[in-house]
Amino acid sequence: MLDVAVQREDDWNADTDWEKLAGAAARAAIARTPQAAWINDPALIEIAVRLTGNDEVHQLNRQYRGQDKPTNVLSFPMIQPDLLDTVTLNSDDGEVLLGDIVLAYDVCVKEAAEREISVADHASHLIVHGCLHLLGFDHQDDAEAEAMEDIERDALATLGLHDPYSVRED
Repeated sequence: MLDVAVQREDDWNADTDWEKLAGAAARAAIARTPQAAWINDPALIEIAVRLTGNDEVHQLNRQYRGQDKPTNVLSFPMIQPDLLDTVTLNSDDGEVLLGDIVLAYDVCVKEAAEREISVADHASHLIVHGCLHLLGFDHQDDAEAEAMEDIERDALATLGLHDPYSVRED
């Protein structure tokens, strides 16, 4: 079973059901990976999503990635990718903390405006992207990036959302 907990700072729209949005995005992402069975597994798979401001993300990005700037999303996996296949079998108490995803408000708002989409839609994409990172996916080379983008496109399509990698023609 998948549990997605959201902690939201005040800047993030209180009218949006962030728990529902984050849960749907995480399920859509995981359902398209080899870990798809986790969604209905009796083990409790936990993901924490933090919706915060640029300052906090800037600090985390500097501390953990050596990049002195805010970014749209950071992921902090709690499980090594080579252990993902057996993680639900080896859980002592039936609970598995997959990791944390952190989104920066101002970066998300700016990117959403540039793409002419809602902040909620962009946040959905970033949560899908962050979940894939928690599962060991990356985009360090072209082949990895293409594979990850294909999963993102498929997950977002099931949510009724745009293809974030399509080229817009004006």
